[in-house]
Amino acid sequence: MPAPYDSATERVHRRAGFGAAVRRGSSPALVVVDLTRGFTEPGFPTGCDLTSTVEATAELVAAARAGGVPVLWTVISYTPAEAGGEAVTWLAKAPGLRALREGGEAVALDPRLPCEERDHLIVKKGASAFFGSSLAPLLTGLGCDTVVVCGATTSGCVRATAVDAVQYGWPVLVPEDACGDRARGPHDAALFDIQAKYGDVVGQEDAVKYLTTKGV
Repeated sequence: MPAPYDSATERVHRRAGFGAAVRRGSSPALVVVDLTRGFTEPGFPTGCDLTSTVEATAELVAAARAGGVPVLWTVISYTPAEAGGEAVTWLAKAPGLRALREGGEAVALDPRLPCEERDHLIVKKGASAFFGSSLAPLLTGLGCDTVVVCGATTSGCVRATAVDAVQYGWPVLVPEDACGDRARGPHDAALFDIQAKYGDVVGQEDAVKYLTTKGV
């Protein structure tokens, strides 16, 4: 769990009543956010070395398989018209994302990850895995009552997905070791904010046990 920046920050957040623990249901889902080569490999414009994040996520996926927990993967992918035009406003702010073109190497899931045909894949155009996608009805159809969110980047798509998940009514767990970012500062700040207001930031061992046993 991320530590507060200083004692004053801790006092402010305690006074505000932030940081309470979320309830954990017995039917979780594991949502793996954007661990595509364009994010996990430094050779791509939007990427960096997220080897440790990929390894921790693979362990979570194995735990989910053992516990009968559904695994859902998300990718950002743009059509040639979207990537080359001005229709997607986000791409004007973050033009490096234009490299995430459908069918390209950058939008392929990291090959070190154990994706299977039984898993669900969400293709998205924005930061949150919920925005403009079928994720919310899919989670409802699967009967999920808790969402475990990991992936990349912590300060961007992971945080946005965690915020939307709780706004849709799902308690959120974020395994710290299975989240990655391009820089440590944004990573730490995002985890601190998630822990304070949106979900529980948990350790790897805790997350593995929960996915394996579903809280039983």
